Amino acid sequence: MSAQAIAIFGPTGIGKTAVAVALAARLRAQGEDPVAISADALQVYAGLELLTGVASAAEQAQLEHRLVSFLPVDATFSVGQYAALAHAEVDAALAAGRRPLVVGGTGLYLRAALTELALKPPPPEGVREKWEHELELRGVAALHAELARRAPWAAEGIERNDRQRVVRALELLDAGELEPPEGPSQLWTDEVRHPTLLAGLTMEREALYARIDARVEQMVAAGAREQVLRAHAAGASETARKALGFEELLTGDVEGMQRRTRNYARRQLTWMRKLAGVQVLDVTGRSPGDVAAEILAAAA
Repeated sequence: MSAQAIAIFGPTGIGKTAVAVALAARLRAQGEDPVAISADALQVYAGLELLTGVASAAEQAQLEHRLVSFLPVDATFSVGQYAALAHAEVDAALAAGRRPLVVGGTGLYLRAALTELALKPPPPEGVREKWEHELELRGVAALHAELARRAPWAAEGIERNDRQRVVRALELLDAGELEPPEGPSQLWTDEVRHPTLLAGLTMEREALYARIDARVEQMVAAGAREQVLRAHAAGASETARKALGFEELLTGDVEGMQRRTRNYARRQLTWMRKLAGVQVLDVTGRSPGDVAAEILAAAA
């Protein structure tokens, strides 16, 4: 069966939006009406568009983007809230005869958009704060070691420097919600709500890192730090502050933002290797149009 939806995943800075725009042009040439649905945990915030890499006004004029820039920066947001919104957007697009293009680099949000995840409830009050305090005191390596001692099956699937997932696992462990999995994890199965082509974009590592460093410099030149300072003054929520580079740009640490972004890109590539059914496309030296043509051919 041909794909009803197309998902484009890949590390930050690789050019997912440009590929989506090029793909949309080809779909319209075939008489289709595509719409992009963001699968990014931070692009939901209005006022952080430069920092989070939201499609520009020119790109959005070429391809409608949904689930971007709709929350104030002081709002909290969860993957559970996102999943409900993404499912509604995908279903509405299909019902209207449109082709949904799910585009993003947040692996958990991508899976939440495409499938029915059994999501864990938020932690009891005070538990997250406890582990975030421990994180600052002891560091992520010590917390990962504690998780490995208490729940080795959980630690195996989390990189040692992934602060957010280590803290979340310890929260769930304290709440009695973290148990050894029975059967394959929902995150890594190929189950989807609608037939979907999943295209994973990759690139030669040094070329990707060079693009990331240049992109960060472009963001800063375009006013990303000023956006961060305004968001901070407006009482940015804990979730909004997780945007790559938020804390670094508060202090003007551009190199720190570049380093953190490169590290995040490595984790995104790790996610891609685990995704079931992904068709990996090496985009090194290729134009967005060329990549889009390959995706369209695979989705037929």
